[in-house]
Amino acid sequence: MNQHYFLLICQLGMGLFWIITYILIIKRGFQDKKYGMPMVALCANISWEFIFTFIYPQNDLQKIITFLWFLLDMVILLQYLKYGPKEYKKIMSPKLFYASFLITLSVSFLIILVMTQELNDIEGKYAAFSQNLMMSGLFISLLFWRGNTDGQSMFIAVCKMIGTLFASVAFFIYFRTPLITIMSIATFIVDWLYIVLLYRVYRRKINFRRG
Repeated sequence: MNQHYFLLICQLGMGLFWIITYILIIKRGFQDKKYGMPMVALCANISWEFIFTFIYPQNDLQKIITFLWFLLDMVILLQYLKYGPKEYKKIMSPKLFYASFLITLSVSFLIILVMTQELNDIEGKYAAFSQNLMMSGLFISLLFWRGNTDGQSMFIAVCKMIGTLFASVAFFIYFRTPLITIMSIATFIVDWLYIVLLYRVYRRKINFRRG
């Protein structure tokens, strides 16, 4: 297959499955009245998408994809701000909750922007792969924190993994760098672990109902 077409397929696959992931997070969030993405991951996502849509825009197709991600993440953000204070009311006041979010968002934005400039990475690939790995780990932390699947689902986990795989395969074949290769493999492993843990929680819930 022609390299151009293969990269296009990977780009479209990555964009589509991440769009599906975000839509499923939004849908599950409204159903459960819970936010579906951990705060740090959400702040990093929104920062990355803003920077690479408006400050360092990519090619036309990727710019459209990134902008769609940004719009969907804004809905996830609204869910976090709406449902989050109730979940954390035992450990922090609403004022502290919102303040911690603003601080985290500001720090995330500055780190990604400076990382882009210092590494001369106007495509944002190093920031994207590193925060994707972080997100995978934070989904597991969210599962442990709640002890249930509120705001999460197997479909979300699988679509996230597939979307990441499209990007990982493309970078491994055509733009191979040791750091991105390591982060890609690590993300795949953590995504699989997340799926296994979700499955166990679902099985425990089913067995509890039967019992």
